[in-house]
Amino acid sequence: MQASDSTRIEQERFAAIKGELAKVSTASATQLLIKHGWRNATMVGLRPLVSMPRGERIVGLARTCRYLMRRESEGPADPEKRRRSPEIVLIESIAPGEIFCVDALGVPTAGIIGDILAARLQARGAAAAIIHGAVRDAPYIAELGFPVFSATTHPSHSGRDLVPVDFDCPINMAGATVLPGDVILADDEAALAMPLELAEMIASEGPAKELLEVWIREKITAGGSVHDYYPPSVDKLDEYRRETGREPHL
Repeated sequence: MQASDSTRIEQERFAAIKGELAKVSTASATQLLIKHGWRNATMVGLRPLVSMPRGERIVGLARTCRYLMRRESEGPADPEKRRRSPEIVLIESIAPGEIFCVDALGVPTAGIIGDILAARLQARGAAAAIIHGAVRDAPYIAELGFPVFSATTHPSHSGRDLVPVDFDCPINMAGATVLPGDVILADDEAALAMPLELAEMIASEGPAKELLEVWIREKITAGGSVHDYYPPSVDKLDEYRRETGREPHL
């Protein structure tokens, strides 16, 4: 099978699960991932610059970029060199629905993107940007309405401390290894990265788990005991089936 055929099949598989995956919170997805032996999917501490509405999720495929610490002085601006710079090449090639993922080593003193590059990502149809490090121009990024996740903000440009060295390569995103083409699931609590086959599992099992947890919360709010409902006993699972007509997924 040619690489283009493989890529097309993976894109079709992703398209088939995207809607169902968006029904699953990162908390529920994480629980399912741990159940299946996948422990380090969370990009620890990377949060949206602007809070997302409850229940809103971002789902997309990862495009990756890697930075290292700068060793030399930046020198005068070179427009031609900038056009060939990995992060610019990636931004100018990103496809609709993809997510711009940058390992900036968690450095808090260099803003990887600002409002202009965020606007370009938005114009190209990117679903979001996730930065393991800092971003700049945060108030203006917020005005764009383009989802950006980061560890912090800093007014300096990236060249103060960092240099981009590669793109579409494996990266470390705050404790989560992210490969190009990984599925990203993000909400107001966290951003997760996982291979397509695990994303398919979550899309299959996660929505039913979310519905069960809503029902459990309603029972607890109404005065039910955690001894009965969390996790639900056999009797309470039968109660769930009777009341909802659905099969529970723990």
